[in-house]
Amino acid sequence: MYRERVTSVPGPVDKPQPAPGAVHPTALADGGPGGSGPGEAGSEGWPATPPGGYPAPEPDRLTRFVLRLYERSPRWAVPLAAVGCVAVGMSYALLSNPTYADPDAAPTCLLKLTTGLDCPGCGGTRALWYVLHGDLPAAARHHFLFVFALPFLAYLFVAWAGNQAFGWRMPELRISSKVIGGFLAAWLAFSVLRNLPWAPFTSLYV
Repeated sequence: MYRERVTSVPGPVDKPQPAPGAVHPTALADGGPGGSGPGEAGSEGWPATPPGGYPAPEPDRLTRFVLRLYERSPRWAVPLAAVGCVAVGMSYALLSNPTYADPDAAPTCLLKLTTGLDCPGCGGTRALWYVLHGDLPAAARHHFLFVFALPFLAYLFVAWAGNQAFGWRMPELRISSKVIGGFLAAWLAFSVLRNLPWAPFTSLYV
């Protein structure tokens, strides 16, 4: 007896079905399980992605007030306010005359009052007082790095204020991140060396 040979007819191959509860890989690219795209609610509690990304948060009342004030103010108002802040600091240095004040006179440095050590900014007010009186050696004696950085800070401030108020185009002072990092490292070393109890470092103590 001959057995009848059954030949399979070529047809479409059935795709493997995912296991129950599994997430298809393309579902993640489409916005989450269920294939929901941007702006559509995802299934199984997935958050919907708004079209074009997430919306910007609404500014609070104080921020809106500051932005409206900035938009309505003249272009010279902000530089004038900055000049006023600088003038207040200079006036305080001139009127208080910190060169004759006691080390623990109020207001004082909390670090120096509690530990006796000079902080990184100790001597800055006295250095500013001497700069305003034209005594650069005495100013450098109290805070050398402040006197060194003062011309650069003054130029940056004048260039910014002139551009904001009058549209001046002064040559741009390019300061790289390496220069800033080197200055901060020198400031840290200066802050440590000025507190060492050996000569010649004792001459930096203020």
